[in-house]
Amino acid sequence: MDKETLKYVLTQSTTRPLPPATPRTLELPLDSTKIVALVGIRRSGKTFLLYETMRRLEARGVDRRQLIYLNFEDDRLLPIDVRDLDLILRAHDELYPEFSGRRRFVFFDEVQGVPSWETYLRRLHDTEDARLFVTGSSSQLLSRELATGLRGRSVSFEVFPLSFAEFLRFRGLEHVPYSRASESRMASALEEYLKTGGLPEVVLADELMRPRILKEYVDLVFYRDLVERYGVGNPHLMRLLLRQCLGHPASLFNVHKLYQDFRSQGQALSKDTLYTYLGYLEQSFIVFPLPVAERSLRKQAANPKKMHTIDWALALPFVAEPTVDVGKKLETAIFLHWRRQREDLGYLAGEREVDVVVNRDRPEQLINVAYSVTAPRTWAREIAALEQGAARFPKAKRMLVAHEHATRKPPAGIQVLDAWRYLLDAPLKV
Repeated sequence: MDKETLKYVLTQSTTRPLPPATPRTLELPLDSTKIVALVGIRRSGKTFLLYETMRRLEARGVDRRQLIYLNFEDDRLLPIDVRDLDLILRAHDELYPEFSGRRRFVFFDEVQGVPSWETYLRRLHDTEDARLFVTGSSSQLLSRELATGLRGRSVSFEVFPLSFAEFLRFRGLEHVPYSRASESRMASALEEYLKTGGLPEVVLADELMRPRILKEYVDLVFYRDLVERYGVGNPHLMRLLLRQCLGHPASLFNVHKLYQDFRSQGQALSKDTLYTYLGYLEQSFIVFPLPVAERSLRKQAANPKKMHTIDWALALPFVAEPTVDVGKKLETAIFLHWRRQREDLGYLAGEREVDVVVNRDRPEQLINVAYSVTAPRTWAREIAALEQGAARFPKAKRMLVAHEHATRKPPAGIQVLDAWRYLLDAPLKV
């Protein structure tokens, strides 16, 4: 990276209009003295959250020339060495000398690709009048570097694909209380949400373009965020694992069984490799392994985890859409609704499984999810699981969330809710 090229990049960033964006639920603090870090899978909307933050600063009266935005995946900046980062403020001072010495707002996008970036940010935080915002697509890299390199100087926010409420906002829809027509629109919108997923680019794209966008997106994540970043030695095995996880959302994941399956297909691998690759998927925000709701670490280790994915639509490049169970998509949507707010989630294992447990150490809410419970057998199964869970955790609220349900009266203590209403109205904290 050289200073003259950097001036071109900074000038372009300062003079071009900010891209239009639909506001998200998450708003970043404008006055925090800490380094604000956004982490999450690529194209989940991190960059547009930076743009929206810049727009809010301008609305406050901050001059656009005080805002420094750089995307470190811009080819004009490559290759980047940590010593090159000193050129950024020098170039900015030469471009806009009238703002030298005044507060600046620095936005670094996809910063994890810069070696030792955290040492530069620490010095910038400690020695300059600057507000700092960074994004990255790797939880392991960012969390480790934030903790060790920034030493308490940062605050992190996770960015997920669109929630159902945000999906409605992107679609220009709003629920009107006490309107049957509006309730029908909400139910129809949920069906579309479960088909489309929540990646903003996919939601806004023409329906015919979505499969192509998803395929290119999965390829990008596979090669850039997995194979290249982690130096994966067996890309074929990694792709098989990625396909397994994306193609079976909200399913129990048994590493030993998968190891045996891959071996029977002629794959040369070890269990350690499988665990390592699974860790890469988790660190890249692609999967969320959900443990069983047990205090005992031994019991947690003995039971398989339930594998949720960041977005069920990512399965489409691997499997035909009708083969992905719509009930599993809805279950993932309910899981992600809670995961956006807290991490202490689990599930109840056994013959009668409870899909989501809020606070796995001391359960506060037991949630079963089904696309349809109109069939008597399905109704009985879901209710029985909740009642069995209540026998263990009598103080926990019990919820059956479904898209389609008959007008049956549930047993005392169990609430039955429309899925769209739950995703819009459920308390973010019990």
